Amino acid sequence: MKKVAICVATAVFLLFNWMALGFSETDKSVEDLMKDESLIIEQEYIAAKKHKTGQKHPWELGAEISHITYKEPDVMRDKGMMYGIAGSYAYHENLMLKAEGRFSYGQVDYKNSGTMNNIDDYILEIRGLGGYDFYMFEASTLTLYIGIGYRYLNDDSSGKITSTGAGGYERESNYIYSPVGIESVTSLKNGWSVGARGEYDIFWWGKQISHLSDANPNFGDVRNTQRRGYGLRGSIKLEKNGEKLDFIIEPFIRYWNIAKSNDSDVTYAGVIIGYGYEPKNNSTEIGCKLAAKF
Repeated sequence: MKKVAICVATAVFLLFNWMALGFSETDKSVEDLMKDESLIIEQEYIAAKKHKTGQKHPWELGAEISHITYKEPDVMRDKGMMYGIAGSYAYHENLMLKAEGRFSYGQVDYKNSGTMNNIDDYILEIRGLGGYDFYMFEASTLTLYIGIGYRYLNDDSSGKITSTGAGGYERESNYIYSPVGIESVTSLKNGWSVGARGEYDIFWWGKQISHLSDANPNFGDVRNTQRRGYGLRGSIKLEKNGEKLDFIIEPFIRYWNIAKSNDSDVTYAGVIIGYGYEPKNNSTEIGCKLAAKF
């Protein structure tokens, strides 16, 4: 019995030592795994932060195609395809500063009581933005921004005649506005990221110039000022990292709603014969941009 007790005691002693040794090694493994996981998360965060801002000084250059519809309710409608280029430069260091520009050209078809096709249109727009980047979770960035923008549209039907015999003329549209928006970007696997932008445009001032003298030299050109309106924009961006260039596809929508302008004199041979105004109007542009980021 004494030998059995000694054997049992020895076995118990060895068992406890083995268990203690095992738990110690297990604890060490768990601790190492936690450290490794923490390191991975930190690395992902740093990579995500770098990817969100692209580089500290990212440039974008690309092409866009869109369909635009301009309406003056109960008066007229223009619609057609636009083709253009767009570019931007940004600075990111928590603070975000950005300059954007775009130019597009196309032809639209006019419809009122009469019709006119293939009217030359072009749009020029420049914007300056400032904001702040907020890094959310491990792989997302939220940017709030505000800025100032200028949009110019030229619609030139001079030298053309409608189906009812009315003469066409050049129209110039100028907007000054402040964009206020929010943009989010989230990193995915394998160098992909997805983002979205929403924006409200505060309309400050507009000037419409109607070159009636194109239709009849005796008419004076009319200038109208616009004071009320707003704009809306939205887009979804899909981006793929490359070795030297990142590639972007970005569907977008741009909308303007502008109230009736002030009244201005209409003259014929220098004599005031009435007044003219720019009716309330809205425009919707839906398209897609393909760009490279470097």
